Amino acid sequence: MVYFVGAGPGAPDLITVRGMKYLEQADVVIYAGSLVNPELLSYAKDTAEIYNSAKMTLEEVMDIMLKAEKDGKTVVRLHTGEPSVYGAVREQMDILDAHGIPFESCPGVSACFGAAASLDLEYTLPGVSQSLIITRMAGRTEVPEKESIESFAAHRASMAVYLSAGMIGELSRRLKAGGYPKDTPAAIVYKATWPEEEAYICTIETLEETAEKHGIYKTAVILVGDAVGKSGYQRSRLYAPDFETGFRGKRE
Repeated sequence: MVYFVGAGPGAPDLITVRGMKYLEQADVVIYAGSLVNPELLSYAKDTAEIYNSAKMTLEEVMDIMLKAEKDGKTVVRLHTGEPSVYGAVREQMDILDAHGIPFESCPGVSACFGAAASLDLEYTLPGVSQSLIITRMAGRTEVPEKESIESFAAHRASMAVYLSAGMIGELSRRLKAGGYPKDTPAAIVYKATWPEEEAYICTIETLEETAEKHGIYKTAVILVGDAVGKSGYQRSRLYAPDFETGFRGKRE
């Protein structure tokens, strides 16, 4: 059996209880060493075989899984954050399916939520934004043209941009070209929830300047939108005295 487990954004206690239990039971752990906090490996038993996939190809990762299954061992594939977001899990699952090997997914906390917690943000403030767009800039991995930064910026919703800290100047220009005013609040969060986390509030106009000032060129999520400013919002209707729900009547 193979378990795809979300390690969370960095802090070792932000893995789910279920994910921790899978780690404790695993005979083989293959972790994304470029981003997963190695402290999480302390949950694995002393006899577990540990492999760092940062140094491996897909074929090498799958060879370990296939051999472990043949030997009757339990495998945890430990991905950073939430595996369904930029986790490259589908290709692994398809190979397991082709070999008739069962697998299960265990969700995790993605970096944009760790960053929001660090900054005390709510992405979906009533009257400001009711949507969160998770996206990335095109790099060595292409992005469909219909999902360009400019097309998403036209909505002026809350946005979390992954894997783009090395292109932050271009990101700033494209956000403005798409429709965000240059003074729109923004934030750069480096290694959210790790001990070495750094978080800076700025604007779209000053994104590049802020990143250069603090030497941030990778391992950061960029947050954009008026919700980052934490102002100008309306109270939630759900908790308004004159709003009736199945649990509470109207209050005078």
